[in-house]
Amino acid sequence: MADPVVDDTLLRSLTPAVIGILVRRGADFAAAEDAVQESLLEALRVWPDDPPRDPKPWLVKVAWRKFIDATRADASRRRREERVEAEPAPGAGAAADDTLQLYFLCAHPSLTPASAVALTLRAVGGLTTRQIADAYLVPEATMGQRISRAKRTVANVRFDQTGDVATVVRVLYLVFNEGYSGDIDLAAEAIRITRELATRIDHPEVSGLLALMLLHHARRPARTRADGSLVPLAEQDRSRWDTRLIAEGVEILQQALARDQLGEFQAQAAIAALHADAQTADETDWVQIVEWYDELVRITDSPIARLNRAVAIGEADGARAGLAALARLDSALPRYTAVSAYLHERDGDPATAARLYADAAAAAANLAERDHLTRQAARLNATLRG
Repeated sequence: MADPVVDDTLLRSLTPAVIGILVRRGADFAAAEDAVQESLLEALRVWPDDPPRDPKPWLVKVAWRKFIDATRADASRRRREERVEAEPAPGAGAAADDTLQLYFLCAHPSLTPASAVALTLRAVGGLTTRQIADAYLVPEATMGQRISRAKRTVANVRFDQTGDVATVVRVLYLVFNEGYSGDIDLAAEAIRITRELATRIDHPEVSGLLALMLLHHARRPARTRADGSLVPLAEQDRSRWDTRLIAEGVEILQQALARDQLGEFQAQAAIAALHADAQTADETDWVQIVEWYDELVRITDSPIARLNRAVAIGEADGARAGLAALARLDSALPRYTAVSAYLHERDGDPATAARLYADAAAAAANLAERDHLTRQAARLNATLRG
């Protein structure tokens, strides 16, 4: 018989609620978060042989004991130990909005984006410091320092202080964009956390973000070949797209748009939905996509949105129109050279396109993108020589 396996997703989903309970009982956020992390490790050790009937109270009890033990070990907190020595009844002090407030705390505007992401993954996502470090390809000590600094930064923020939804969704979007590395799928983790947020706060941009994640994640199986090389959207095998996720994303998006409170993530999701709706690349409604990029630029004035709009214009109105839109942008933008290469190729100038693809490859941020752009340059150079 196989050894029992601990449901790691269940553990991570309970993390924010348990932290919230400890904070309500009197622990400061940093101490509560540390204690809960220790309780999760204890669960991984104990549960395979002795699973609890109700996991949440078990975690609360163990985490509270860990907190008291840590308090006792710190002589400077002796007075505090007297205040917390009597253990409350299980569940006492829990509040319905604890998890939501934890989202706001971890995505506090005073934190840098990198620190907010790391703290969110640890306190809300329930990941260990090592897992987060592996996902971001940095040493565990480096990530530990980043998380410690983040906790010190928010140490004096009241746990029940009203948070900023825009900051929370931005942090979760950053998590999602990291995709996958190591043994933690950050894209799937971001979807899980955003689903939880959507159950706790009724906000159209939270729904828009969830829809965007689902629509992008639906295309994931078709994005790479067996050798790991990238497959451009136009060349993807759309039969491999997850139609269930697409349908769910479109439904969530429609409900959000019906509230007539358009935000950037709803606009991005609408663009993704139009791509998902096309049975083939040739059937893509580029005219509507340009209109949604117009909305996105109006909302955000983002240079990246303007760059993507230039691509859409090139598809809707021809490569010359796309190049004209591109010429109005800063050539130092990420992907500018790659977009220019693509539009020049569409405009019938393979020599310029090959040179630009090679330049873009040299400046690519990751190996997969560099390989893809190098292949594009090699393809055109082979054609020119032939």
